[in-house]
Amino acid sequence: MTEEQLASEFAEHRSVLVGAAYRVVGSVSDAEDVVQEAWLRWTGVDHDEVRDTRAYLIRITTRLALNRLREQKARREQYVGPWLPEPLATDDDPEAAVELADSVSMAMLVVLETLSPLERATFVLREVFDLPYDEIADTLGRSEPAVRQLAHRAREHVQARQPRHHVDKARHDEVTMRFMQAAGSGDFDQVVALLAPDAVLISDGGGKKKAALRPIHGADKIARWLFAVIAENPGFEIRMGTLNGEIAYIAYDGEEPDTVAFLKTEEGLINELYLIRNPDKLEHIH
Repeated sequence: MTEEQLASEFAEHRSVLVGAAYRVVGSVSDAEDVVQEAWLRWTGVDHDEVRDTRAYLIRITTRLALNRLREQKARREQYVGPWLPEPLATDDDPEAAVELADSVSMAMLVVLETLSPLERATFVLREVFDLPYDEIADTLGRSEPAVRQLAHRAREHVQARQPRHHVDKARHDEVTMRFMQAAGSGDFDQVVALLAPDAVLISDGGGKKKAALRPIHGADKIARWLFAVIAENPGFEIRMGTLNGEIAYIAYDGEEPDTVAFLKTEEGLINELYLIRNPDKLEHIH
């Protein structure tokens, strides 16, 4: 097989591979690096031995992503404040949007962050890509019974963190838009009214932008913190965008994105807010 043929075959699956790596590492730049490394591995394998190209490349990519996730550990331990996954733009790439629409919402990625690296890789391979347990075991260097146990634990953990009731998308969009309008107009009482009493806000500034060093709990405390940030940045322009396959709100300072906000709703109220302010994580946002 010529290098041109290899490149063409690899390019056919590239969006899938970026999605696999991103689900494991939670970083666009790291996912891109992992996929580039997977390409180098792909050029050196005996292709006559590969029965299913897509599954084979997903396995290579996930294994490399798992290694990258372990390398991230030292960086995570020194990180200032909470660490949130890097937002991923999908509105300008329909193919990527299809590949990433499922299981890459910010709320889901935050849940995946609470899994062990092996549980996370197993969940992605099994629940997202439906790979058989024996192939996952071979990918991770574990026995098949061990992989089944990892998958069971990961699935239970993720299910426990899912909404208790179905969230209607139209209702979700309406509530979040009303919330952003109230915040923009300075309507403190309306902001509090749209927040669940036990709502939580997690903000990620990476030590480079103002962010709470710990999650903020409670509607009133969240509203006060939000209005303090808005007061310090009166020139913000809020725009809507599609990130991680869902509606996100992007606060621009001039032409530069300053903050990306994801809002999660349940029973008509906002119960989780994720704010990414670290400029290093907004480089892919236009």
